[in-house]
Amino acid sequence: MLIAACLLVLGVVMVHSASMDLSGETTLSGVLLSRPAALAVAAFACMLVGACVPVERLGGGRGWSRPALWILLAAAALVLAVYIPGVGREANGARRWIQVGPLGFQPSEIAKWGLPIVIAAYAVANAARIREFLRGFAAPLSIVAVLCAVIAVSDLGTAVLIMLVALAMLIACGARLTWPLVAAPLIGAGIALMVAVSPYRRNRILAYLDPFQDQAGIGYHIIQSMAALNGGGLAGRGLGNSVQKFGYLPESNTDFIFAIIGEELGVIGAAMVVLLYLGLAIAGFSVIRRSIRACPDAVFSRQLALGILMTVLLQAAINLSVVTGLAPTKGIALPLVSHGGTGWLLTALSLGFLVSIDRASDRAEAKRALRTDDSPALDSPSLDSPGGVAPVA
Repeated sequence: MLIAACLLVLGVVMVHSASMDLSGETTLSGVLLSRPAALAVAAFACMLVGACVPVERLGGGRGWSRPALWILLAAAALVLAVYIPGVGREANGARRWIQVGPLGFQPSEIAKWGLPIVIAAYAVANAARIREFLRGFAAPLSIVAVLCAVIAVSDLGTAVLIMLVALAMLIACGARLTWPLVAAPLIGAGIALMVAVSPYRRNRILAYLDPFQDQAGIGYHIIQSMAALNGGGLAGRGLGNSVQKFGYLPESNTDFIFAIIGEELGVIGAAMVVLLYLGLAIAGFSVIRRSIRACPDAVFSRQLALGILMTVLLQAAINLSVVTGLAPTKGIALPLVSHGGTGWLLTALSLGFLVSIDRASDRAEAKRALRTDDSPALDSPSLDSPGGVAPVA
């Protein structure tokens, strides 16, 4: 929770810095009363709510009473609703938003954070068949693939992320390591098709291979990102002193905010961000290990925790790879740092589930200690026995 709070505070500060105009008129009260600050407070409140949710119940139920089933149906309906005229909203050439009055949200975020619950619930309900290729691996992966295909029409990066998390979770649930190799050609063909039919995606691949071939065209984005990182040096230009954010680097407060962090805070600041995500990974996997020891039967909770961690860490890794030129440009935000509403709230809520899982381990260990303390010691004397000698069991 402390690491998540640090990332949210960093996000509020850097979003304001990256959004600064040439007047530079930014006050402390303006930052504290801003929309990003309000979203950060709401996100932390969501994490507290998630910490109070009995996670095991999300994977329980039968028939239509299963929460995972309703999450799957809601995610499917919302990602399809994006393409309905009058419901979905187009931004930056892609239909990723649903507008409800003054509020807007991304259905792909709901699918991204909801599918780990669905996969974990499916694995627990079909534990006896999880090692079967058709019913244990191909069936849930097909459902994920259909949703990813719908999402990939406007957001290929998120679709790839969801598919990678699904594969990792299925392997952790017991699927054979060789089975993803069977699905790899189909997944690769689908991604290649999405790239082939989209000119801007083809240009992103070309820019990744050689951004300096067209410096003012398809390579402009990544060149400006690398220029920002290079300009920061070791200690950075100072908070608020970025040059690239003034009209040079597109999406400087969203997908490419890490470049502004590197420019203003330098290698030291960028390394601190990476260390925060590494700390989050260590804390999260510690929660899983402790759950194995304290709650051996809480299989759903551990599978969900793995899905949440993989989603956060893979998303962060993809974003950092894109910003540093190690991967083609994608519309993937830096978790809890890049400007966002739906992403911040759902990421924090999901991290709150990890806290809830750890609290369940606390309760289990406390009950175990209480039972141990209440059990009579065989070698202690008993007042009821003659001469104070303990009876032999």
